[in-house]
Amino acid sequence: MFSGFSSSVKGASHEIKNIVCQDSSAHFAGENYAVAVVADGHGSKKHFRSNIGSKIAVESTLATIEKFYENPEEFDSNFPKNHDMVIRNIQKQIISRWNVSVAEHFRNNPVTSQEKADFTKEEFAKIPVESYYGTTLVAVVACKEFSFGFQIGDGSLVGVFEDGSTALLIDYEESNPANITASICNANAASMFDSFYIGDKKVLALYVSTDGLYTSFGSDDDFLDYHAIITSQLSEAEAFESAVVKNLKKRSNYGTQDDISLSCIFDKELINSRLGVLKQKIKENKQRQISGKVKQN
Repeated sequence: MFSGFSSSVKGASHEIKNIVCQDSSAHFAGENYAVAVVADGHGSKKHFRSNIGSKIAVESTLATIEKFYENPEEFDSNFPKNHDMVIRNIQKQIISRWNVSVAEHFRNNPVTSQEKADFTKEEFAKIPVESYYGTTLVAVVACKEFSFGFQIGDGSLVGVFEDGSTALLIDYEESNPANITASICNANAASMFDSFYIGDKKVLALYVSTDGLYTSFGSDDDFLDYHAIITSQLSEAEAFESAVVKNLKKRSNYGTQDDISLSCIFDKELINSRLGVLKQKIKENKQRQISGKVKQN
């Protein structure tokens, strides 16, 4: 029923500075549910293991969703009635799993003299261990009768629906309240998540991406149109995925120069049945863009 793809590309600025890619991404597509997840390790110097933290965040999310879905029939039956509570529990379990894994990594990999080199002794002593691994997290889950997702920190969630419409499922600004850096490493991380639930609309595809993709577009409309166009190509996803990766690299090189991650889950059968509607919507979107440019001139 479900399919998916995911990719992370190293930002152009990181290539120039020889910095590791701090993004991570993954997806899972099974019979009963599918997950797409991305994480963006923080760039500031106190988060010097953020590339590892983002990888652990992605792994923790997949493992937590799998645990909650041990009994598919029970989960599908109970979730719609209690989705707010269950989503909060999932978020807390992800944070807990991430902290345990980070602590284990730290025990097995003590801080090196090279990692300390940019700090004074006093500066370094003030940094909590979990901050070394600080990262954002964005995830979406598709089930047979509903979908849900959540994020902490910046990044985007986009849904493409059976009528061809697209939507940002969480407003971009909402993920970073009051200019505070929302991170899974924060002590109050559980209270910093935003989430959504969809129980009344059929979804063709769901996307999560790190902020390097969103900020490479001039407007929300352009960003959403991009996802509609990708969705129209997913009937040949295996061949199209390499083209998406090339486009992500291009958007980094000529746009934000940041790392970019994109992960997607979709229903190929449903996309094929609604392909005509989707292509018509893309045509309308293109015409709208042309009309808008004419009015501006």
